[in-house]
Amino acid sequence: MSKLSKKAVSTRVFVAIVALLVVVAAIGYALYATKSSTKTVQTTIPTTVYSTIPTTIYSTVTTPKMWITPGLYNSSVVSFVYTRNYNCTPGVLTYFPNESVVTKWTQCEVGMGNAQAEAGAVPLWVLVPAFAGLSIFGVTQLGATPQGFPVFEYNGQNITILTDCGASGTPAGCPDHPLYLYSPAFTAVEEHLGIKNGVFGLPEGVLPTPAHDHLISCCLKVIPWYTIVVLVFDPNILPNPVTGECTQIVPSNLSNPTANCLNNFENLVNALTTHDSAVPTANSNNPIWKALGEPTTQVVVPGAATPAQLSNANSNLFEHFYVNTINPYLYYYSDPCEAFQGTSCPY
Repeated sequence: MSKLSKKAVSTRVFVAIVALLVVVAAIGYALYATKSSTKTVQTTIPTTVYSTIPTTIYSTVTTPKMWITPGLYNSSVVSFVYTRNYNCTPGVLTYFPNESVVTKWTQCEVGMGNAQAEAGAVPLWVLVPAFAGLSIFGVTQLGATPQGFPVFEYNGQNITILTDCGASGTPAGCPDHPLYLYSPAFTAVEEHLGIKNGVFGLPEGVLPTPAHDHLISCCLKVIPWYTIVVLVFDPNILPNPVTGECTQIVPSNLSNPTANCLNNFENLVNALTTHDSAVPTANSNNPIWKALGEPTTQVVVPGAATPAQLSNANSNLFEHFYVNTINPYLYYYSDPCEAFQGTSCPY
């Protein structure tokens, strides 16, 4: 299995990003520009929600061709052990025949999908912290950390959101993930910002694979997994990647703001139709949220308007791994608290 390249975005790309910020500023949207320093999170925001832990802890398992990333299953943190490369089947042109320029960068798309491309495949929900705005794409000029994790701006504070995988092409990016994706949703955000020719030196609608968590509802065997992208707009239900638990950080009108913590499939079903005042509070300056029409539900799943549609593929990305029930953050440290690097440790 070939290992995903970890090369950083080129100088030319960063110049393009700076130019993008100038354009965005000119049209009056408050984006996530680089800060000279990051403020300490106030004590009213629990510091263990997005604890300071190392970058994604993928590691060799038995051979250099096998890799591991964390995931969520039945409210617990588990390990995904990859057995071979991902594939994007069928390619972009099957769904978007007029996008031949895209194929120079990627064959992977989000927006259509075909779960029948791999016999026996089951769903893998990819939880994208969309409430963190454009920082999800791992670019420091758009607010991401140098490791590639998103940063959520709330109440005058910058909260680093540690995810199972940082954005692709960054130090925290996971193995066996595509460097770029094409999506009509990316195009919608770019056009919302007045951008007509793409960004980062990429074609319109092509961006790095964003930072994300993994959620599954079965199975402890080697099978192909088809990807379903979930846009999370409520920060209160994105799990801590180490503990798998959620803590409220944004005010909510719900009696239990973390009840739909996205560590199991049942909660994802509920979140799809749960409206929460925390969503507009957390996303008031978020161009992704605005481009999608300012939804008030806790999550948005492209192509899934009802819970019955939640298992419908909305991408052509297939991954291949088996599930081990160990928590990799605890297994790979002699002292589990090492994963917290001196911050509050619950173990």
